Amino acid sequence: MGSYITVSVKVRRDLAERARALGVNISDVVRKAIEEEVKRRELELVKKGLESVKDFLDRVDIDRVVNSIREGRESR
Repeated sequence: MGSYITVSVKVRRDLAERARALGVNISDVVRKAIEEEVKRRELELVKKGLESVKDFLDRVDIDRVVNSIREGRESR
């Protein structure tokens, strides 16, 4: 298991009281929200990376790649 750090969050007192009254585990909610935001931003980075190579990939001749792979396998 990895190491942990403590993150503190300020929320309005009435919101914290209402959350407690409803049985909301604030730590779990904050942890999950951070995890989801990190995943969302990582996906954005991947999408931007894919967009940057899209033009190159569009110019790749799939048939040529397939033929090269087949030739390589057959020559073994």
